[in-house]
Amino acid sequence: MNGEPLPASTPVDYLVGPGDILSVTVYGLPNMLSEGRPEQVTSGAKGSRVDSGGTIQLPLVGSVEVSGLSLRQIRDRLQDSYRKYLKTPSVVVEMVEYRSHPLYLLGQFKRAGTFYMDRPLNLIQGVSLGQGMESTANLRGARLLRSNKIVPVDIYALLHDGDQKQNVWLHPGDTIYIPDNTLQNVFVFGAVKNPGPIELKNGKLLLHQAVAAAGGLGDISYDRNIRIIRSLSPTRGELIVVDLDRILAGEARPFPLCDGDIVYVPKSRIANWNQAINELIPSMQLVGAILNPFVQVKYLSGY
Repeated sequence: MNGEPLPASTPVDYLVGPGDILSVTVYGLPNMLSEGRPEQVTSGAKGSRVDSGGTIQLPLVGSVEVSGLSLRQIRDRLQDSYRKYLKTPSVVVEMVEYRSHPLYLLGQFKRAGTFYMDRPLNLIQGVSLGQGMESTANLRGARLLRSNKIVPVDIYALLHDGDQKQNVWLHPGDTIYIPDNTLQNVFVFGAVKNPGPIELKNGKLLLHQAVAAAGGLGDISYDRNIRIIRSLSPTRGELIVVDLDRILAGEARPFPLCDGDIVYVPKSRIANWNQAINELIPSMQLVGAILNPFVQVKYLSGY
């Protein structure tokens, strides 16, 4: 980490959850297995699986809630429970299999799939579980998804530039997605016949080509000053105004677009960016799941 502090305090120790398998030993009690069905796990050891309600079944004390507790807290809880039956109970709780804190690596990882966190992991540690990336990986399009929302983290800046501010702590259920660099689009909205995504061919597309691919302008009246929202990172971008008429007349150089650009052709002259953004919101909501998190009103409205 080069001695730089992480962007947040280290999370607490591992907290047990449904699906985890625990080994519980109470010295002084023979045949210490769960009253329910002991689980046979891949290592050949036996243990008690935490059920969907967050409990395990144990001799004498019955159902014990353990979800959300550390192993030390579970041990203390069990020792208190067994004091009703033993003078000085000695309890050992060990983890047999971690199964409740999944992390999903999708896309251009050499080893994509589902992993289970046995300790707190930051973003770099999570990415490293994928054992590298394919040559087709598009790091600029990489996303961290949490609860069906894109987390405003710049994975490219973290891995390419070493920006440790992006090295956030991962949550159970997070997904790290690295797209293929062959799947690149821009989005054209406003005064065009067929608004929506337009594919970049070999990563290249000019503004007038994108407008033409969206059905062109036809007889629709439009503001010649095209607005372009360009994401430079998940939390940083720029808003560009381009005079399309000058390009079409050969008076200005063609304007190249980048992956993820949003092109907005106003149907009438608009006064400022906020007006353009307000007109764009319905269209952006239709494709919001695949847009860069920079393209959100909380980031755009300040321009």
